Formats: sequence, structure tokens, C-alpha cells
Amino acid sequence: MPDVVIPWHPRLQAYNPSDDEERPLRRGLAWDLLGQLGLLDAPRVSVVDFDAADDDSLSRIHAPAYLRAVQQYSRDPRLAVGFEATQWGFVAGHDTVPRAGMHEAAADVCGAAVEAARVVWANPGTRAFGPAPLGLHHAFANKASGFCVYNDCALAIQELLDLGADRVAYVDLDAHHGNGVQWIFHADPRVLTISVHEFVYGFYPGTGDVTERGPAGTPGTTINVPLPPFAGDVAYLAAIERVVEPAVRAFVPDALVVHLGADVHHADPYTHLQVTIEGLEECYRRIVRLADGVCDGRLLDTAGGGYNPTSLGRIWALQLTALMGVRIGDELPDEWRRAAEQALGQPAPTTLREDPGPTWDTWQREEGDRVGLLNVARAEALLGE
Repeated sequence: MPDVVIPWHPRLQAYNPSDDEERPLRRGLAWDLLGQLGLLDAPRVSVVDFDAADDDSLSRIHAPAYLRAVQQYSRDPRLAVGFEATQWGFVAGHDTVPRAGMHEAAADVCGAAVEAARVVWANPGTRAFGPAPLGLHHAFANKASGFCVYNDCALAIQELLDLGADRVAYVDLDAHHGNGVQWIFHADPRVLTISVHEFVYGFYPGTGDVTERGPAGTPGTTINVPLPPFAGDVAYLAAIERVVEPAVRAFVPDALVVHLGADVHHADPYTHLQVTIEGLEECYRRIVRLADGVCDGRLLDTAGGGYNPTSLGRIWALQLTALMGVRIGDELPDEWRRAAEQALGQPAPTTLREDPGPTWDTWQREEGDRVGLLNVARAEALLGE
């Protein structure tokens, strides 16, 4: 059983850069489930504290002027009503809103990711699990976006490079395109970015077509596999097998950073991919085997998005147990189920892997997988160029 480190502290719950008041509730229920399943005090699993990222650390990724703006609006969000705030991504009524203390909260998230990177680099074979709010993959070097103020994924990658990694691979399997990480490292040949995501007009962020590739000389360092709405296990796992795995193996990274957003699950209320619990378990097993095979098991998992409170914790448990190299039974603790039912006002799942399956029409899902496989083939054809 490998060592697994989890950078976490209750103060991470302060990160909520939107009007989504249920965000802390979802994360709290998910974290509590990990504890009640006995995963947080399992042998060779360590929950560790961390220091918030300071300005010098954050400025390795983010523009100093942007940091100053975030700190200013963090002290007094009323200042963000000015037009100049829009250039930094803070627009009234949009996804990322200015909140008091947002700088400190986002710096904590980044500090957790940096600590995970340090542990993974110093201890080959060690894996890190960073539950949300880790996974702020939409933040740009000089702009907030998609609920993301600072980009902890990018900062973890930069930390690995600064510690001595010659190459780092970043694989984003969230339902949304990993745009922030892609563009931060777009011109850096030491970083491979691969994103498998939903892609359709009107779906955030609207980027990540197959044609988005790296710059002249290193086109293969940026890879995108767009999937249409209603694509499920067939297309999603094909993207991993036919694009992600061969690309990462060919790149031969010293470490692997992944974003495993739970929002690809078919029951997520804000996305349209139709991946099942069974498909997710297979995905997580493949990612762990990939890291073991190419970079001595150096694997950092940021859990990222997920908006269904009855499935988020269960999906985190499947990710964590995959990192631990174990498979646990299906029984969910009665105490957790009662707490979930009371908090949500609806029945809680009865088992860990309970999954009634997608509810969309069969023809829609078959068409989603058909088109998804065509896009997988398009991305596959570009490998090695």
C-alpha cells in the first residue's frame, strides 16, 4: 500500500468565490464521508497542515498587478464595483465575485497544493489527494475565472519544476476545459497539458477544441479532447486509453498532476456528460497505473469540481481508495446518511457505488458517444506531430 498525503485544514472551507451558498455544505458532507469510512486514519494515509502561499510564491504564476488587485478587493469588495475590476475578471453577477478575505482563502488553497507537490517530489511513490476547493484550474495569470481566483494546479506544477522536475504532465478530466493551466504553460515545453471535457456552444468556458495545440515547435504539448453533451463511459474511457495514456508515456514526465472533477458524472446538475460510477472507478485505476508506469508513482490529484451533494463524497472516496491501492465495500455509514438526509432534505444513497444510471434517452447517449469517438480519433491522429 503506497503512502497517501492529504493536505487539508478546516480553513479551506472559507474559499467560496461565488454566490453558491451550498458549496461549503457539499464539501463538508464529502469530507465527513471520507472520515466516517475510515479512510482519513487508514494506515499510510496522512492528513497534513500547510502554510498559505505567500506573495513571492503566488507571483511565480500570477502577475503582481493582479495580486495587488485581488488583495485590494479582498480587503474591501465594494471597490470592485469600478469598471477597472472587470479587467481582473471580477464582474457583478458573473461566476467569480469579489468577497472579503478571498485573497487569504485562495492563498490557502494554493498553499495546500504546493505542500502536496513538495511531498510527492521528495518521496517517489507517494501520492497526494487534494479535495476541493483544490482544483482551481480556470484562473489565468492575470484574471479570475470560473470560480477560480488563483490557480493552485499551475502553482503545484511550477513547484515541481522549481524542485527539479524536467517535465510535468497535467491531465484534466473535469467536465470543463482546463483553460487556465493550458494558457499559463502554453509556451513552456516542460509541461504537457491534456484536457478531456465537454465542449458545445454556450458551455463554459467555450474553449478546448482539438485544434487548440501548443505553439510552433512544440504543438504536442497542448492536447484537447472535446466531448459532446451526453457522451459517457465509451468516449470518456476511449479518450484516456487512446490519447491521454500514449501522450503521457511519450512525454516521460517526472511527475503527474491530475484534475479529476466529479462533475463528469451523469447526475451532476450543471454538466451533461454521462459517465457512470463504474466508468469513474476504471478511470481512476488507469490514472494510478499510468503514474506508476511513467514517473515512479509521483501523482498529485486535485479533486476539483462537482455539484451533486449526494455523489461528491462517494466519488472522492473512489479517488482516494484508488490512490491507496485498495477497494472498499459498498456500505455507507448510517450516521453519514442521516446527516446527509437532514442537511439536504432528500434521501441519501444507500451504498457507495449506488448508480441508477443516466436518465437521458438511449439515442442521445449513443449519439454523444459516437461523436465523442470521432473527436477522440481526431486528437489521436495528432499525437506525435
